[in-house]
Amino acid sequence: MSLAKGAAYLAIPGPSVMPERVLRAMHRSAPNIYEGELPEMMPDLVSRLKSVARTTQNAAIYITNGHGAWEASLANTLSRGDRVLVLATGRFALGWAEIARSLGVETDILDYGKRTPIDPAEVTEKLRADADGRYKAVLAVQTDTATSLRSDIPALRAAIDAAEHPALFMVDCMASLGCDRFEMDAWGVDVVMAGSQKGLMTPPGVAFLFYSNNADQARETANCATYYWDWRKRTDPEYFYEYFCGTAPTHHIYGLREALMMIEEEGLEAIWHRHGVLARAIWAAFDHWGSAGPLELNIADPALRAHSVTAIRAGSNKATALRKWCETKAGLTLGIGLGMAEPNDPEWHNYFRIGHMGHVNAQMILGALATIEAGLKAVDLPHAPGGVVKAAEVIAASA
Repeated sequence: MSLAKGAAYLAIPGPSVMPERVLRAMHRSAPNIYEGELPEMMPDLVSRLKSVARTTQNAAIYITNGHGAWEASLANTLSRGDRVLVLATGRFALGWAEIARSLGVETDILDYGKRTPIDPAEVTEKLRADADGRYKAVLAVQTDTATSLRSDIPALRAAIDAAEHPALFMVDCMASLGCDRFEMDAWGVDVVMAGSQKGLMTPPGVAFLFYSNNADQARETANCATYYWDWRKRTDPEYFYEYFCGTAPTHHIYGLREALMMIEEEGLEAIWHRHGVLARAIWAAFDHWGSAGPLELNIADPALRAHSVTAIRAGSNKATALRKWCETKAGLTLGIGLGMAEPNDPEWHNYFRIGHMGHVNAQMILGALATIEAGLKAVDLPHAPGGVVKAAEVIAASA
């Protein structure tokens, strides 16, 4: 017998929960894409987007997902035969590197695995050894959605500066923008990519590049640039049609505007605080459950954990059984262990993830944790009872 009927909770690390306000804003007839309300709202929308990234520099919007934003970031700054340094803490920096290689860009990877943070001293040493300045860019992911490791972006900027290296600094903020503190201008980041479907609470399909004037200088000689990915066409264009290199994603724009208004109403500092508290509640529950069983947070050091997604090692092959039970019996969908193992590998069944990004609050997280605790019992995964109590204590102390 299932108890899953009712409002389902999609707790995967993106797409995130879409607010009713966003969905209502999108539920309308198609507007005129040439004049009127839609073109007139764009300058304000772009300004709000820049505020979320904490930048006063440039922004371009694309009809694409994160992979498209990766390609756009590289196409606008690099030429075939250029070299980049990729700092990997999981699946997603490696994916960015793969796209770079497909464009004819040489990639050197410092791969820190799935649980270890980037070593800034090693980055400095690597860049100092590049006396000829072959590296045109350093690529890093703030929050790797697969491993849930959060990189220290200011420390990486300091590492590049210590080497006195001219490489552009590019950061993937797909799983962190609007969830974890990020400040593009203050932290000296040259190119930032993000998407609509996580902290920005809008359906998938729209992605963003924020880029510095320094990065735009690289556009002058980048021979990977193409007509569609060209960010200059999309930045402060004379005609609305050019914002999107053609027909606009009309309903996404209405939804995104509503989401940005919600972000402004709550305030970024309050949003960062909310995500931090809810993340610590999740960690408290799993730390307690794991005190008498094999459950283990993938990232041991709380200072290195993302506030938007948590990856868990089940310590057995029962992670898949737990996910299936939560979804079919209780209406809670947890994330697969993407990037932690291949689907045909028995280890695949040892991992799962919880997305806690964007439109989430205390009752949603506490409900999800209570469901997980019931699931742990149902699939007979050893644990110490009472993890939800530990999470509730975090919420009570912080609210």
